[in-house]
Amino acid sequence: MGHPVAESPEASGVGFLFRSLHSRNYRLFFIGQGVSLIGTWMQQAAMSWLVYRITGSTLLLGVVAFSSQIPTLVLGPVAGVVADRWERKRILIWTQCLSMVQALILAAVVLGGAVRTGHILALSVFIGIVNAFDIPVRQSFVVQMVERKEDLGNAIALNSAMFNSARFIGPSIGGILISTLGEGICFLLNGISYLAVLAGLAAIRIAPRPIRNGKAPVWREFYEGLRYVFEFKPILAILALLSIFSLAGAPYLVLLPAFAKDVLRGGAHTYGFLMSAAGIGALAATMYLASRRSARGLIRLIPSAAAACGLGIAFFALSGNVALSIVCLFTAGFGMMIQIASSNTILQTIVDEDKRGRIMSLFAMSFLGVMPFGSILAGSVAERIGARATLLLGAASCITGALIFAVKLPGLCQQLRPFFQEPEIRETDPSKSRTRLHSKPNR
Repeated sequence: MGHPVAESPEASGVGFLFRSLHSRNYRLFFIGQGVSLIGTWMQQAAMSWLVYRITGSTLLLGVVAFSSQIPTLVLGPVAGVVADRWERKRILIWTQCLSMVQALILAAVVLGGAVRTGHILALSVFIGIVNAFDIPVRQSFVVQMVERKEDLGNAIALNSAMFNSARFIGPSIGGILISTLGEGICFLLNGISYLAVLAGLAAIRIAPRPIRNGKAPVWREFYEGLRYVFEFKPILAILALLSIFSLAGAPYLVLLPAFAKDVLRGGAHTYGFLMSAAGIGALAATMYLASRRSARGLIRLIPSAAAACGLGIAFFALSGNVALSIVCLFTAGFGMMIQIASSNTILQTIVDEDKRGRIMSLFAMSFLGVMPFGSILAGSVAERIGARATLLLGAASCITGALIFAVKLPGLCQQLRPFFQEPEIRETDPSKSRTRLHSKPNR
């Protein structure tokens, strides 16, 4: 495995940073998804601004976010089993086509002047259902596209970098388009952007993996994945901290339109700058993670990153200045992405291949699936005690969770150590890999 071509990227800093792009299939996916994600973040910014413009309600901001995220929690068990049973590339093509349809319908009702709150809620539920299947399948598919398995951590970091580059570019463009042409054009451009990722998927050529046409019921297979998690405490701890963060910390994004308009006395441009600040912070975090040589030691970053995110949210809540708010959101975005991407990399590195889809569905459920409850809670609490107090409560919860994780950290590191002595990803041998995974922690 240690041939010269594999080692040369490490000698040149930039080549090493982007080493996973040497895999043709991953490179095609990366380019197509990058274009599409810019459109997705344009739509995200436009959707939040549209809801707040026509309703003026922070509660409805939470309701719309809830409706688009709750399907990930409800359908997560089915989506994980689907990702393990069937061909992931074909599923992704379907999810991207349906996402394009949703964006074009939204564009039509907004540009046609017929948009109502009911339309927004129905289309939010629709895209939530699509994403419930898309997220675990897409996360699991990364492993199949990366030729050198030791580059998996780099690919996950670059995937996050792509996501957050789009998170910076999309809202910035969206803010300009919203203030000049309206929200509808953002939805239209997002619909068109899906052609890029569909073209990339069509060009990808991968060897078919063994497909498990299992006879067991979906719920039994999901329970098998759930038991797998509970028998290995590091996975359980990572997912638990993600759930706390999603419930208490991440909903700060839902309240950004209210902060931009009511606290900072700005408009769509201010909102775009705030969204972009968090995106730039997250992008900086992914560049740092991509520069790391391996996943070893990532577990130690998680509690400090979660605490940094909580502190960033807390100081943002107290700020009344745009410049200071941007710095705070940069910090929050940096900490958020270190936690999420590190958690993703660790899970992908230690999990058995035959359960990868189910574990990534649990990852999505812990993060995106729990988030709607945080969104609806943040929106309703903000109606009563104000947006600032709501964010301070959430930040305190994140910092508390980080401290609890830090106390458990020595034991978690001890249990993970055997896995990072072997650079390869878990292979598809259910009996052997399950024995390795469950015997090492009990030594």
